[in-house]
Amino acid sequence: MTATLSSTPLSVLDRSSTRRGRGPAAAPRDTVAFARRADALGYHRFWVAEHHSVPGVAGSAPTVLAAAVAAATDGLRVGTGGVMLPNHRPLVVAEQFGVLESLYPGRIDMGLGRSVAFTAGIRRALGRDKDAAEDFPAQVGELLGYFTGEQDAYPGVRAIPAEGLSPAPFILATGAGSAFAAEAGLPLVIAAVRGDDEMVRLIDRYRAGFRPSAWADRPHVVVSRNVAVAATPDRARHLLVSEAWAHAYSRTHGVFPPLDPADDVLGRTMSPRERERFDEAMEGHVHGTEDEVTAQLDALIGRTGADEVLITTSTFDREAMADSYARLARAAGLAPRRPAPEPLAAGAP
Repeated sequence: MTATLSSTPLSVLDRSSTRRGRGPAAAPRDTVAFARRADALGYHRFWVAEHHSVPGVAGSAPTVLAAAVAAATDGLRVGTGGVMLPNHRPLVVAEQFGVLESLYPGRIDMGLGRSVAFTAGIRRALGRDKDAAEDFPAQVGELLGYFTGEQDAYPGVRAIPAEGLSPAPFILATGAGSAFAAEAGLPLVIAAVRGDDEMVRLIDRYRAGFRPSAWADRPHVVVSRNVAVAATPDRARHLLVSEAWAHAYSRTHGVFPPLDPADDVLGRTMSPRERERFDEAMEGHVHGTEDEVTAQLDALIGRTGADEVLITTSTFDREAMADSYARLARAAGLAPRRPAPEPLAAGAP
């Protein structure tokens, strides 16, 4: 039977976006408050991301933030999408996830990415160079070896309390990363970077090359997508504006800024280059009414055979964002775990 939205687990990726008029310290609190909502709505996982020295993103310490999310929820799996392993020593990452899995057994996901910081200054501050990602397969092998007790890069070194525990590993991948995930026998998380055709080709290659491992006995594909749902198509498209502008600004000015209100973005005069980048950033997302988004996601799941869909929605208006996730949960037929928490108040700046 062909999988559809109603039969496919839905999960959440939140980047802890900062918003104009609210200090960066508010963003992690916003993430935890939103995780409570996602838990109540019946979503499967809630993941947080890693970015360094980005004014528009406060998610710089994903394992710390994941601990706060796990403490505030009880029905969600919680994890990272992801920890950028080349920025860290595998031993330290193993210890951190060992602590998380010890505190919240059976709920922790270890999403791992291969990106390094995008400026030389940040890489120097992290003690890494631009070639650090070339060792990603070895870094993953060392990391997983600390959990199984089989790492041999540093004889006699053990990760405590990680050894013997099993947080669920995932590889965030594009390009060659999908082949590595297949060879290592690990679940794959993939987004459409160069279009759906390329994504489908990489997924097919992953499934064809998958080797069962101690971590997964079959291929598992998580497709990541930006999704916006509202009462009308225009309102749904409006939800995409704040982040599209942040992306356009970063492409033209080199800095990813805090999110601005959508109406402010639409009212500003953009340079020709900004307008081109903004229009590009507004395309390629799933958006519309509940029925329209259901049809689009059914088609995506049909094209990719996705085992799971990881949803990202980021906009200035937090209540509109929460409403989008609530509408999507309703469209997918998710079973609520409890009544939704109170509305997301503005809170302290």
